[in-house]
Amino acid sequence: MAKRILITDDALFMRVTLKKILTENGFEVVGEAQNGKEAVEQFKSLKPDIVTMDITMPEMDGLQALKAIKELDPNARVVMCTAMGQKTMVVEAIQAGAKDFVVKPFQPDRVLEAMAKAAA
Repeated sequence: MAKRILITDDALFMRVTLKKILTENGFEVVGEAQNGKEAVEQFKSLKPDIVTMDITMPEMDGLQALKAIKELDPNARVVMCTAMGQKTMVVEAIQAGAKDFVVKPFQPDRVLEAMAKAAA
């Protein structure tokens, strides 16, 4: 059965790019969120297998959303998406329970590797 993914990024272009990589490789994208607050709400209703989470977003950033999702479900699988130069935030995200991270611009092989790691 295809893994169900919730994509979270404030940039439409990034959501579209990620969705294309995932759907072309057998994943089912069940939802898209533009910020952390939306991601937490959608996580509750959609119960995705994996969440991709941009770190820098308006309203609620990726780290806050990651922590909120982990409170709802300690076993939640979240893969952080980051621009270059956000090393300290990536470390913090991993400590907060993120399974892996991918750097933008997205490399399909790296995205799939992170999804496999998160799904394991």
